[in-house]
Amino acid sequence: MSQELKVHTRQQDGITLLDLHGDVTMFAETELTRAYRAAVEGGATALALNFQNTDYINSAGIAIIISLLTEARAAGVALVIAGLNPHYHKIFRMVGLTQYADIYDTEAAAVDALAIRSGAT
Repeated sequence: MSQELKVHTRQQDGITLLDLHGDVTMFAETELTRAYRAAVEGGATALALNFQNTDYINSAGIAIIISLLTEARAAGVALVIAGLNPHYHKIFRMVGLTQYADIYDTEAAAVDALAIRSGAT
């Protein structure tokens, strides 16, 4: 049975983190899109999707992530990925997501990279 996705939004060093808790499947689209859009409407220009508490991502979930990356790119929003386990890190590389988003092993690395990119440091 899949675990419903919950997204918690928080700030760290001027960067918006979207902490994903649960499975990223087709059922996650509403929650993930809502959290992303709320952050951007609130003024966020640098965001990290934190997958540290995510155990399962299927092809529909990857499609949702691609949609968010496309939307972010069109809006000039920096969106990166952090905290993937080694299995999903490999899958994201294999499907070509690294062409659209930088992937960091840790939340701290993502925050540091976004802070440098946005000139916050």
